[in-house]
Amino acid sequence: MEPSPNDLRAGLVDWQRAARIAGRLAKPGPTAERGQLESLVDELRDAAGRAAGHVATITQLEAQDGTDPKDVSNVLVVDRPRWAQANAEMFGVMTGGVDVPAGQAARAAGAVQVGGVLALLSTKVLGQFDPFTPQDTFHGRLLLVAPNVLHHERKLKVDSSDFRLWVALHEQTHAMQFAAAPWLAEHVRSRAAELLGDLTGEGARSDLLGSVTRALSDGGGGILEALSPEQRTVFEEVGAVMAVLEGHADVTMDEVGPSVVPTVRSIRKAFEARRDQASKGRGLDQVLRRLLGLDAKLAQYRDGAKFVREVRSSVGTSGFNAVFATAENLPLPREIADPRAWVRRVHG
Repeated sequence: MEPSPNDLRAGLVDWQRAARIAGRLAKPGPTAERGQLESLVDELRDAAGRAAGHVATITQLEAQDGTDPKDVSNVLVVDRPRWAQANAEMFGVMTGGVDVPAGQAARAAGAVQVGGVLALLSTKVLGQFDPFTPQDTFHGRLLLVAPNVLHHERKLKVDSSDFRLWVALHEQTHAMQFAAAPWLAEHVRSRAAELLGDLTGEGARSDLLGSVTRALSDGGGGILEALSPEQRTVFEEVGAVMAVLEGHADVTMDEVGPSVVPTVRSIRKAFEARRDQASKGRGLDQVLRRLLGLDAKLAQYRDGAKFVREVRSSVGTSGFNAVFATAENLPLPREIADPRAWVRRVHG
């Protein structure tokens, strides 16, 4: 089931227009012979199917409705323009409940900005699980961005088959998380919508514009400077949830071990080195990373993975999986840095 055109044109941004703009601006990515590209698409689909079973075994998570792990997600192998368009659709669904007293001109201007950002991000994302856009019979759609996978495996000089499975393992972990906790998608969506509603209210846009302007200078702190204490609380709560979800996926994709992904250790080493190199960018790249929160995203992966490992060493995999039982069990922001506090609160 796809969002209707009217849904995408309403609300915070003209999402339909943002999708068109993002699709036009997104760069096509690396080139290869037709046969190689067809093989890439086929192998990514196959990797996603194989990854689902491994994820279920490692995480010990089950879909609450009993869906077979391989049928939890609608797997789509996409190019950069289609990824950008899919994310415009997803944001349209996520912000559907945000009441913004803006005219069509403001929504159109927002579409230009969002479309440009999505086009830029489309060059960086390897894969993504979208639990928000409705999919018939599936818990969500899993997007694997073929040109970015090809670019990274060439750049990192890693085994291509191993790398494709490794990426699929991360995204299928997200698919299983949301299937095991059907309430989780609405929890994240509602908290994000609450924050967006505050940020787009009366007078908020000038604050956001000022923070963007300051981010262009050496001392700028980016969008976070525009948040009130109440808004920052919501932002940090959502960040804690994302940290544990991303960290859990990172731990899972490595725990398959060499029997499943023979070169997993060398892939992780090369990937982390590239992450670190990217975080040290200068000039325009540094500004964009600050504005788009990419450095915060990197910290989420690492802090969340540390949280997962420490909790599991204390109470085991089933004990960690209490995270997915109820919203009250989600880690608080301070608990990401203090996993023992989460264990005491949840397990006594």
